[in-house]
Amino acid sequence: MPWQGVTVEEQRANFIRDWKLRLWSVTELAERFCISRKTAHKWINRFCETGNKGYKERSRRPHSCANATPQYIVDELSTRRGKRGARGAKKLVDSISRAHPDWLMPSIATANRILDRAGLLHKRRRTRRLHPSCPKTVATEPNEIWAIDYKGQFKLGNGSYCYPLTVSDLGTRFLLGCEAHGSPNHIQTKNYLEKLFRRYGLPLRMRSDNGVPFASNALARLSKLSVWFIKLGIYPELIEPGKPQQNGIHERMHRTLKAEATIPPEASQTKQQQRFERFRSEFNTLCLHEAIGLHTPSQLYRHSLRHMPRSLEVYDYPSHYLVRRVSRDGAVRMMGKQFFVATR
Repeated sequence: MPWQGVTVEEQRANFIRDWKLRLWSVTELAERFCISRKTAHKWINRFCETGNKGYKERSRRPHSCANATPQYIVDELSTRRGKRGARGAKKLVDSISRAHPDWLMPSIATANRILDRAGLLHKRRRTRRLHPSCPKTVATEPNEIWAIDYKGQFKLGNGSYCYPLTVSDLGTRFLLGCEAHGSPNHIQTKNYLEKLFRRYGLPLRMRSDNGVPFASNALARLSKLSVWFIKLGIYPELIEPGKPQQNGIHERMHRTLKAEATIPPEASQTKQQQRFERFRSEFNTLCLHEAIGLHTPSQLYRHSLRHMPRSLEVYDYPSHYLVRRVSRDGAVRMMGKQFFVATR
């Protein structure tokens, strides 16, 4: 039957309308609407029984279910949940099983659905932290944007894990540093960055993913490390969660690093670090990059004119600012409420 731009219900309504005119037989109507005589009589009988509701689609939901949870179990779950609302489905199923060992209890997931349908579940409100979205800045000069990340861990020959911390300049592809760590943590990351800042100077921006220690679930995704960046005059730039392509230049370097400096892994962290240093030297002085005009990174990179300060200056806030001290648990109190900022 060709497409006529009408719904099935409209076709059935047209069929009933033509049938009521008594101008055609049922056989002729069936041929006109491209249906069987049996189907035609079915819609006529339904119309005669229920009127205009007869040609509308009926629910295909089964009238009964052999695997349905018995009503007495549903009532028991609702009653016990109502008495002690803090109990979850797992504890309710266990307590009912102990009281009635002959009952065939449903699974935890089914019990949760039963409580949910009865309106007895209190869903927690999830707190979502806003994200600044995809970084729009593009590095055109050395030290405009540095990228930092922990490459995926791998196991060394002695059985311990190695987490390579890598830092590169996105404008020139210069690999500033690659250090083997036992785990991603704030102290080791900060200490290594201090060495790089004193050697190469400070960048304008530091781009990273949302993992530890670069970001957190605190206000504005601030972490100890990103707060330290801000105090140094470095803008912490985060890519969107689950989108490593937004830091594609750095991730492409990781692919080369994995192929040339981690397969096969060394026997110890010391030997692995020596291999990382050899790779960094070769990557900066021998590798040609099409994106930078078939130059090597060392040919284009220049040290930053912004030097690492010996000490951080204490902020002198204007008199109209409301100053609050961050507590040990990372919260500030204002207007009678506590707001989590970041861990100290």
